[in-house]
Amino acid sequence: MIRMLLRVLGPEYAKPVRRTVALMTITAIAEGLSYALLVPVLRALFGGDPASAWPWLAGFGGAVAVFAVLRYLGDLSGFRVGTSLLLGMYHRLGDHLARLPIGWFSAARVGEVSVLGSRGVLGAMGVVAHLLAPFISACVTPLTIVAVLLTLNWQLGLAALAAAPVVAAVQLRTGRSMAAHDAERHERDHEAAGRVIEYLQAQPVLRAGGRTHERFAMLDDSLREVQRASRRTLLSALPGTVGLTLAVQAMFTVVLMLGTYLALGGTIGVAEVLAILVLAARCADPLLSLSDIGGKLRGARSELARLDAVLSTEPLRETREPVEPDGHGLEFDAVTFRHGDRTVLDEVSLSVPEGQRLAVVGPSGAGKSTLLRLLARFHDVDAGTVRVGGADVREIETEALMARIAIVFQDVYLFDGTIEENVRLGRPEASVAEVRAAASGAGLDEVVERLPGGWAANVGEGGALLSGGERQRVSIARALLKDAPIVLLDEVTSALDPVNEAAVHAGLERLLSGRTVVLVAHRLRTVRGADRIVFLDGGRVVEEGGHEELLRRGGRYAAFWSLATMPA
Repeated sequence: MIRMLLRVLGPEYAKPVRRTVALMTITAIAEGLSYALLVPVLRALFGGDPASAWPWLAGFGGAVAVFAVLRYLGDLSGFRVGTSLLLGMYHRLGDHLARLPIGWFSAARVGEVSVLGSRGVLGAMGVVAHLLAPFISACVTPLTIVAVLLTLNWQLGLAALAAAPVVAAVQLRTGRSMAAHDAERHERDHEAAGRVIEYLQAQPVLRAGGRTHERFAMLDDSLREVQRASRRTLLSALPGTVGLTLAVQAMFTVVLMLGTYLALGGTIGVAEVLAILVLAARCADPLLSLSDIGGKLRGARSELARLDAVLSTEPLRETREPVEPDGHGLEFDAVTFRHGDRTVLDEVSLSVPEGQRLAVVGPSGAGKSTLLRLLARFHDVDAGTVRVGGADVREIETEALMARIAIVFQDVYLFDGTIEENVRLGRPEASVAEVRAAASGAGLDEVVERLPGGWAANVGEGGALLSGGERQRVSIARALLKDAPIVLLDEVTSALDPVNEAAVHAGLERLLSGRTVVLVAHRLRTVRGADRIVFLDGGRVVEEGGHEELLRRGGRYAAFWSLATMPA
């Protein structure tokens, strides 16, 4: 557990964690040793001179005070280290996520990372602050007490020690048994959360169909699976809890019976028997808490494992000797890209001279959007080379590459802030006049004028307070402000109404002027102005040429054009 924690955190946190573990271990030993002073206290009280117990009582009080100070320091160290680790973990996770390829962030992974970034990190880092001290105490204090028992009477010490392997075996078996059930429970919880979101998103459809009072079958099924998984997790924990209780109670009973037998035989005195029983009781209490602590540690360990999996994901390789692109031309040289077992692009070769526009068309799943993502290095190719300005994108520094590229996607994400703040993401240091000019070029100024608050109007999380066309205008204004020499467009008008489409097209023409452009579109009317058109199908280039030339050929593009322009 500690090894995994240090692996997740990194070597710089090893010293404070080990220091805290050492302090907590010393505290647990001090607690066990303080109970040893009960033996001379009880001997004096049951002997002929009870007043002689006062020095021993003072010693016992001093030992308890030392233990209390150590416990305070240990807990304080745990909280301080835990807080430091929490901050460090957020920094490390954030830095690592920023270096991962953007293509890694699928919808499922974004949801998983959002949970890890909140509940996961808090649970994992809470180990040092909240769980480590009671766990060490539950393990080390009983062993210290057993060592004290061995010094008092070897028979009673061995009787108590015999419970140790039984307790360890029960804990190990319970941990292994529950690991699979914990993983299943996590999976079912994740699935149920997705179904809840799906149910909420399906409300317009359900209400339009007059089915608002019907139950959502898939959600009900997933909730039943959560219930079953929870029941299996609970049942798998019961044998361990019961077994641990039985082992500890059996140890206490054996020590009690053996102590009584030895006292009756005159081997040990009454004071020793009472002291041993007190020690055995103090040994039993922390052992019984192991079941609850173990469950919490397993939960924290599973979160640590998920954090470890994310942090072990290989980031994009950064070149040690970055190359500076010579110009803004684009080239795909025998590029092959696979997603899992599927080949998305298969030896694709094409080029876009500087300042020209390339339009990419084809059926869904042909690999059109993948071309754009490879240009922006959201992924690395499996074979071949993607070049910008004659340089392999893998040999260009990531920041230098992204500074040359402006991307406008169909699905625009806006941050929860003002319109001006979202536009400024294109170039934060831009002047007010430059921001206003970019907004005017994108047709955003008329949107600003009719919004309450104007430029200070809040767009909501994800841009929820704006329409799709308005969000798209913000995105184009952002790209205009960035003023990058290369522009990548992906289906930017396919979901817009005619008014917004016209405004967005006007903004796009200003954005594309004089730049190297790769445009992906389903609405073929938007590609007529391209210098060259590529028809992609099955991950291969099947046709290439100008608009009129491809229509004269009567091939795949001409068939697509006929369908797109067919009267409704």
